[in-house]
Amino acid sequence: MALRCVYTDIDGTMLGRGGSLLRDAEGSFSTLAVRALEACDRAGVEVVLKSGRRKPQVAEDARMIGQQSYIYEMGCGLVDGTDEQLFTDPFPTDGDSSVHDQIEASGAVALLFESYPGRVEYHSPWHHQRQFTHLLRGSLDLDETHALLAEHGHSGVRLIDNGITERRSDRLEGPVIHVYHLVPAVAGKGKTIAVHMRRRGYRPDECIAIGDARGDLESADAVGRFFLVANAIEKDPEIVEAMAGRGNVSVTEEPMSSGFYEAVVRTLTA
Repeated sequence: MALRCVYTDIDGTMLGRGGSLLRDAEGSFSTLAVRALEACDRAGVEVVLKSGRRKPQVAEDARMIGQQSYIYEMGCGLVDGTDEQLFTDPFPTDGDSSVHDQIEASGAVALLFESYPGRVEYHSPWHHQRQFTHLLRGSLDLDETHALLAEHGHSGVRLIDNGITERRSDRLEGPVIHVYHLVPAVAGKGKTIAVHMRRRGYRPDECIAIGDARGDLESADAVGRFFLVANAIEKDPEIVEAMAGRGNVSVTEEPMSSGFYEAVVRTLTA
């Protein structure tokens, strides 16, 4: 079946070192990502960006590559041309308070900080100006954390592990620090990809997704094939365990933008 859509993460996937479209993982000048986008355009394949970034950031990247649809804040928002669909239940979006502020007011974030001192903090400075999610970093057990949240009446939110970071404060304990998104329970990249596919009439075997972190693996549930770029394994070797049971997941030989190119070309020429 011919490829019709590519859902791709941005940082560490479509972009190379420093978040550049024209650099590879080593920082050398490269046009591979652009060539992959050109190949998609020539084949009539839509490219949809999916990211944990805030809406203005993803909108600018989508504009730069000439695409009108994108997914932002870990699937809380889907922009499709002039239309926008939000996934924030059980938090309403028509009141005076943002979903981000409603989650804070619920006490869920304070509960995590109080329960895990030295193990979680805000992912500064990128946690500012978010509409729907709270961006954290630390070293947490997701099953334990979700049980804690549910026990205290916070089943309306969930924590998504979005990979490893070297950023931390002196207060944070643990040798390995992960980035987490605290999101409305209904949100997630895979869920929003599935909505976009229904809007377009795409079948799973007509779509692929590409990413570099655990939070991207949920995308594999929606599409026919998911590619994890090689730098994901290099940065987080334990991600292999999270891949278990997902028969449609492949790892590219190349990292970052070169891996993005590899995934697109392998699919188009299959």
